[in-house]
Parts: sequence; structure tokens; C-alpha cells
Amino acid sequence: MTQHTWQCYIDTEKQAKDNLFIVQNGKIFAGKHLIIDLWSCQQLDNLTFIEQTLRDATDIAGATLLHLHLHHFTPNGGVSGIAVLAESHISIHTWPERGYAALDVFMCGDTQPEKAVELLTKRFQPEHTEIRTHLRGVIKN
Repeated sequence: MTQHTWQCYIDTEKQAKDNLFIVQNGKIFAGKHLIIDLWSCQQLDNLTFIEQTLRDATDIAGATLLHLHLHHFTPNGGVSGIAVLAESHISIHTWPERGYAALDVFMCGDTQPEKAVELLTKRFQPEHTEIRTHLRGVIKN
């Protein structure tokens, strides 16, 4: 098995920002990936509600929606979908029979993915929320 060494050609904060990388707290990275578990939620089978919520989450985060595709499995069934953003994506998978929604919000550039998460939790009204943050593409200094 061959081991590869990857080099990154971003040497300055200006180069990072020009490439939509984020410069924050002394780190340079491609984006924030927020993994969200929402339990005991509302509206998980409402396709129209979910579509508007993803549109609004995109807007409030300062992202650019390129395409939104949602699939409703059956009437009153789960919804799976993705909002493809110029800055990455927001995805959702719902299990209304369990009151559970799995979402992820991955954004780069000058976006504010935490604002999207705030809106998602406000709209779905979970009784319990788990959020994990993973920085993608961290450049080792």
C-alpha cells in the first residue's frame, strides 16, 4: 500500500479566504461540518414545512442555495433530502414514527452554519438535541 503525502498550497490568510477557507482562532480549515441529532421533533413528515425550513436555514446562514431535492417516502412517512449550496450542503433524514431527525450542515466561506442549526432546532422543536462539530480540511501550521 502506497502512502501519500498531501501538501497544501495555502500559505497566508488571504490565500485561505480567496479559496473559501475559514481562518478562525489561529486555524485555517475548509469548513465546519455540524452533525445534528434531533429527538422528539415536530413536522417530520411535512414536506412543505421541511422544504421551507431548509431554504430559511440556508438564508439565515448566509449561504447560496443551488439546488434542493427532497423525497417523501410515503404519506406520513419520512423525508430525505439535500440542499446543495455553493458553500457545501445541508442534508436531512427523518423518522416521524420515532420523532427523530438526522441532519448535517457543512459550510465553508463566510457563512454562519451555527445560525442554520439554531433555526432548525427552533422549527423542529426537539426535546433533546445533540450537535457535534468537525472542522474539515484543517491545515496543519
